[in-house]
Amino acid sequence: MLGLIFLILVSVAVNLGLLPFWMAIMYIGLSLLTYIAYAIDKSAAQQGKWRTRERTLHFLALIGGWPGALAAQEKLHHKSRKISFRKRFWVTVSLNCVILSGLIYFGGIEMIVEFVEELT
Repeated sequence: MLGLIFLILVSVAVNLGLLPFWMAIMYIGLSLLTYIAYAIDKSAAQQGKWRTRERTLHFLALIGGWPGALAAQEKLHHKSRKISFRKRFWVTVSLNCVILSGLIYFGGIEMIVEFVEELT
């Protein structure tokens, strides 16, 4: 539920002009990608196959896929009991939210948008 609320808030921020549209798409896309990564890892764990590194799952959460990671933890019951993993996960969530808030507050989003526009 928290991940969904966050994605709704990102959508509201887009509608208010605080975030560019592509950032909402980025969060949704990374959330889907992260959910899939968790599902693949869960399947591999059940079959005794090669696993996704925890740092990869944390990196995906950090760069914006944490709503999908949270959904996967709740729905797939994967990585939901390992306390050390959960602690690191919540650190990545906090860092992502702090960075996003800082970008909005200090106008960093505009700099990123200008940079992207110059590349295209």
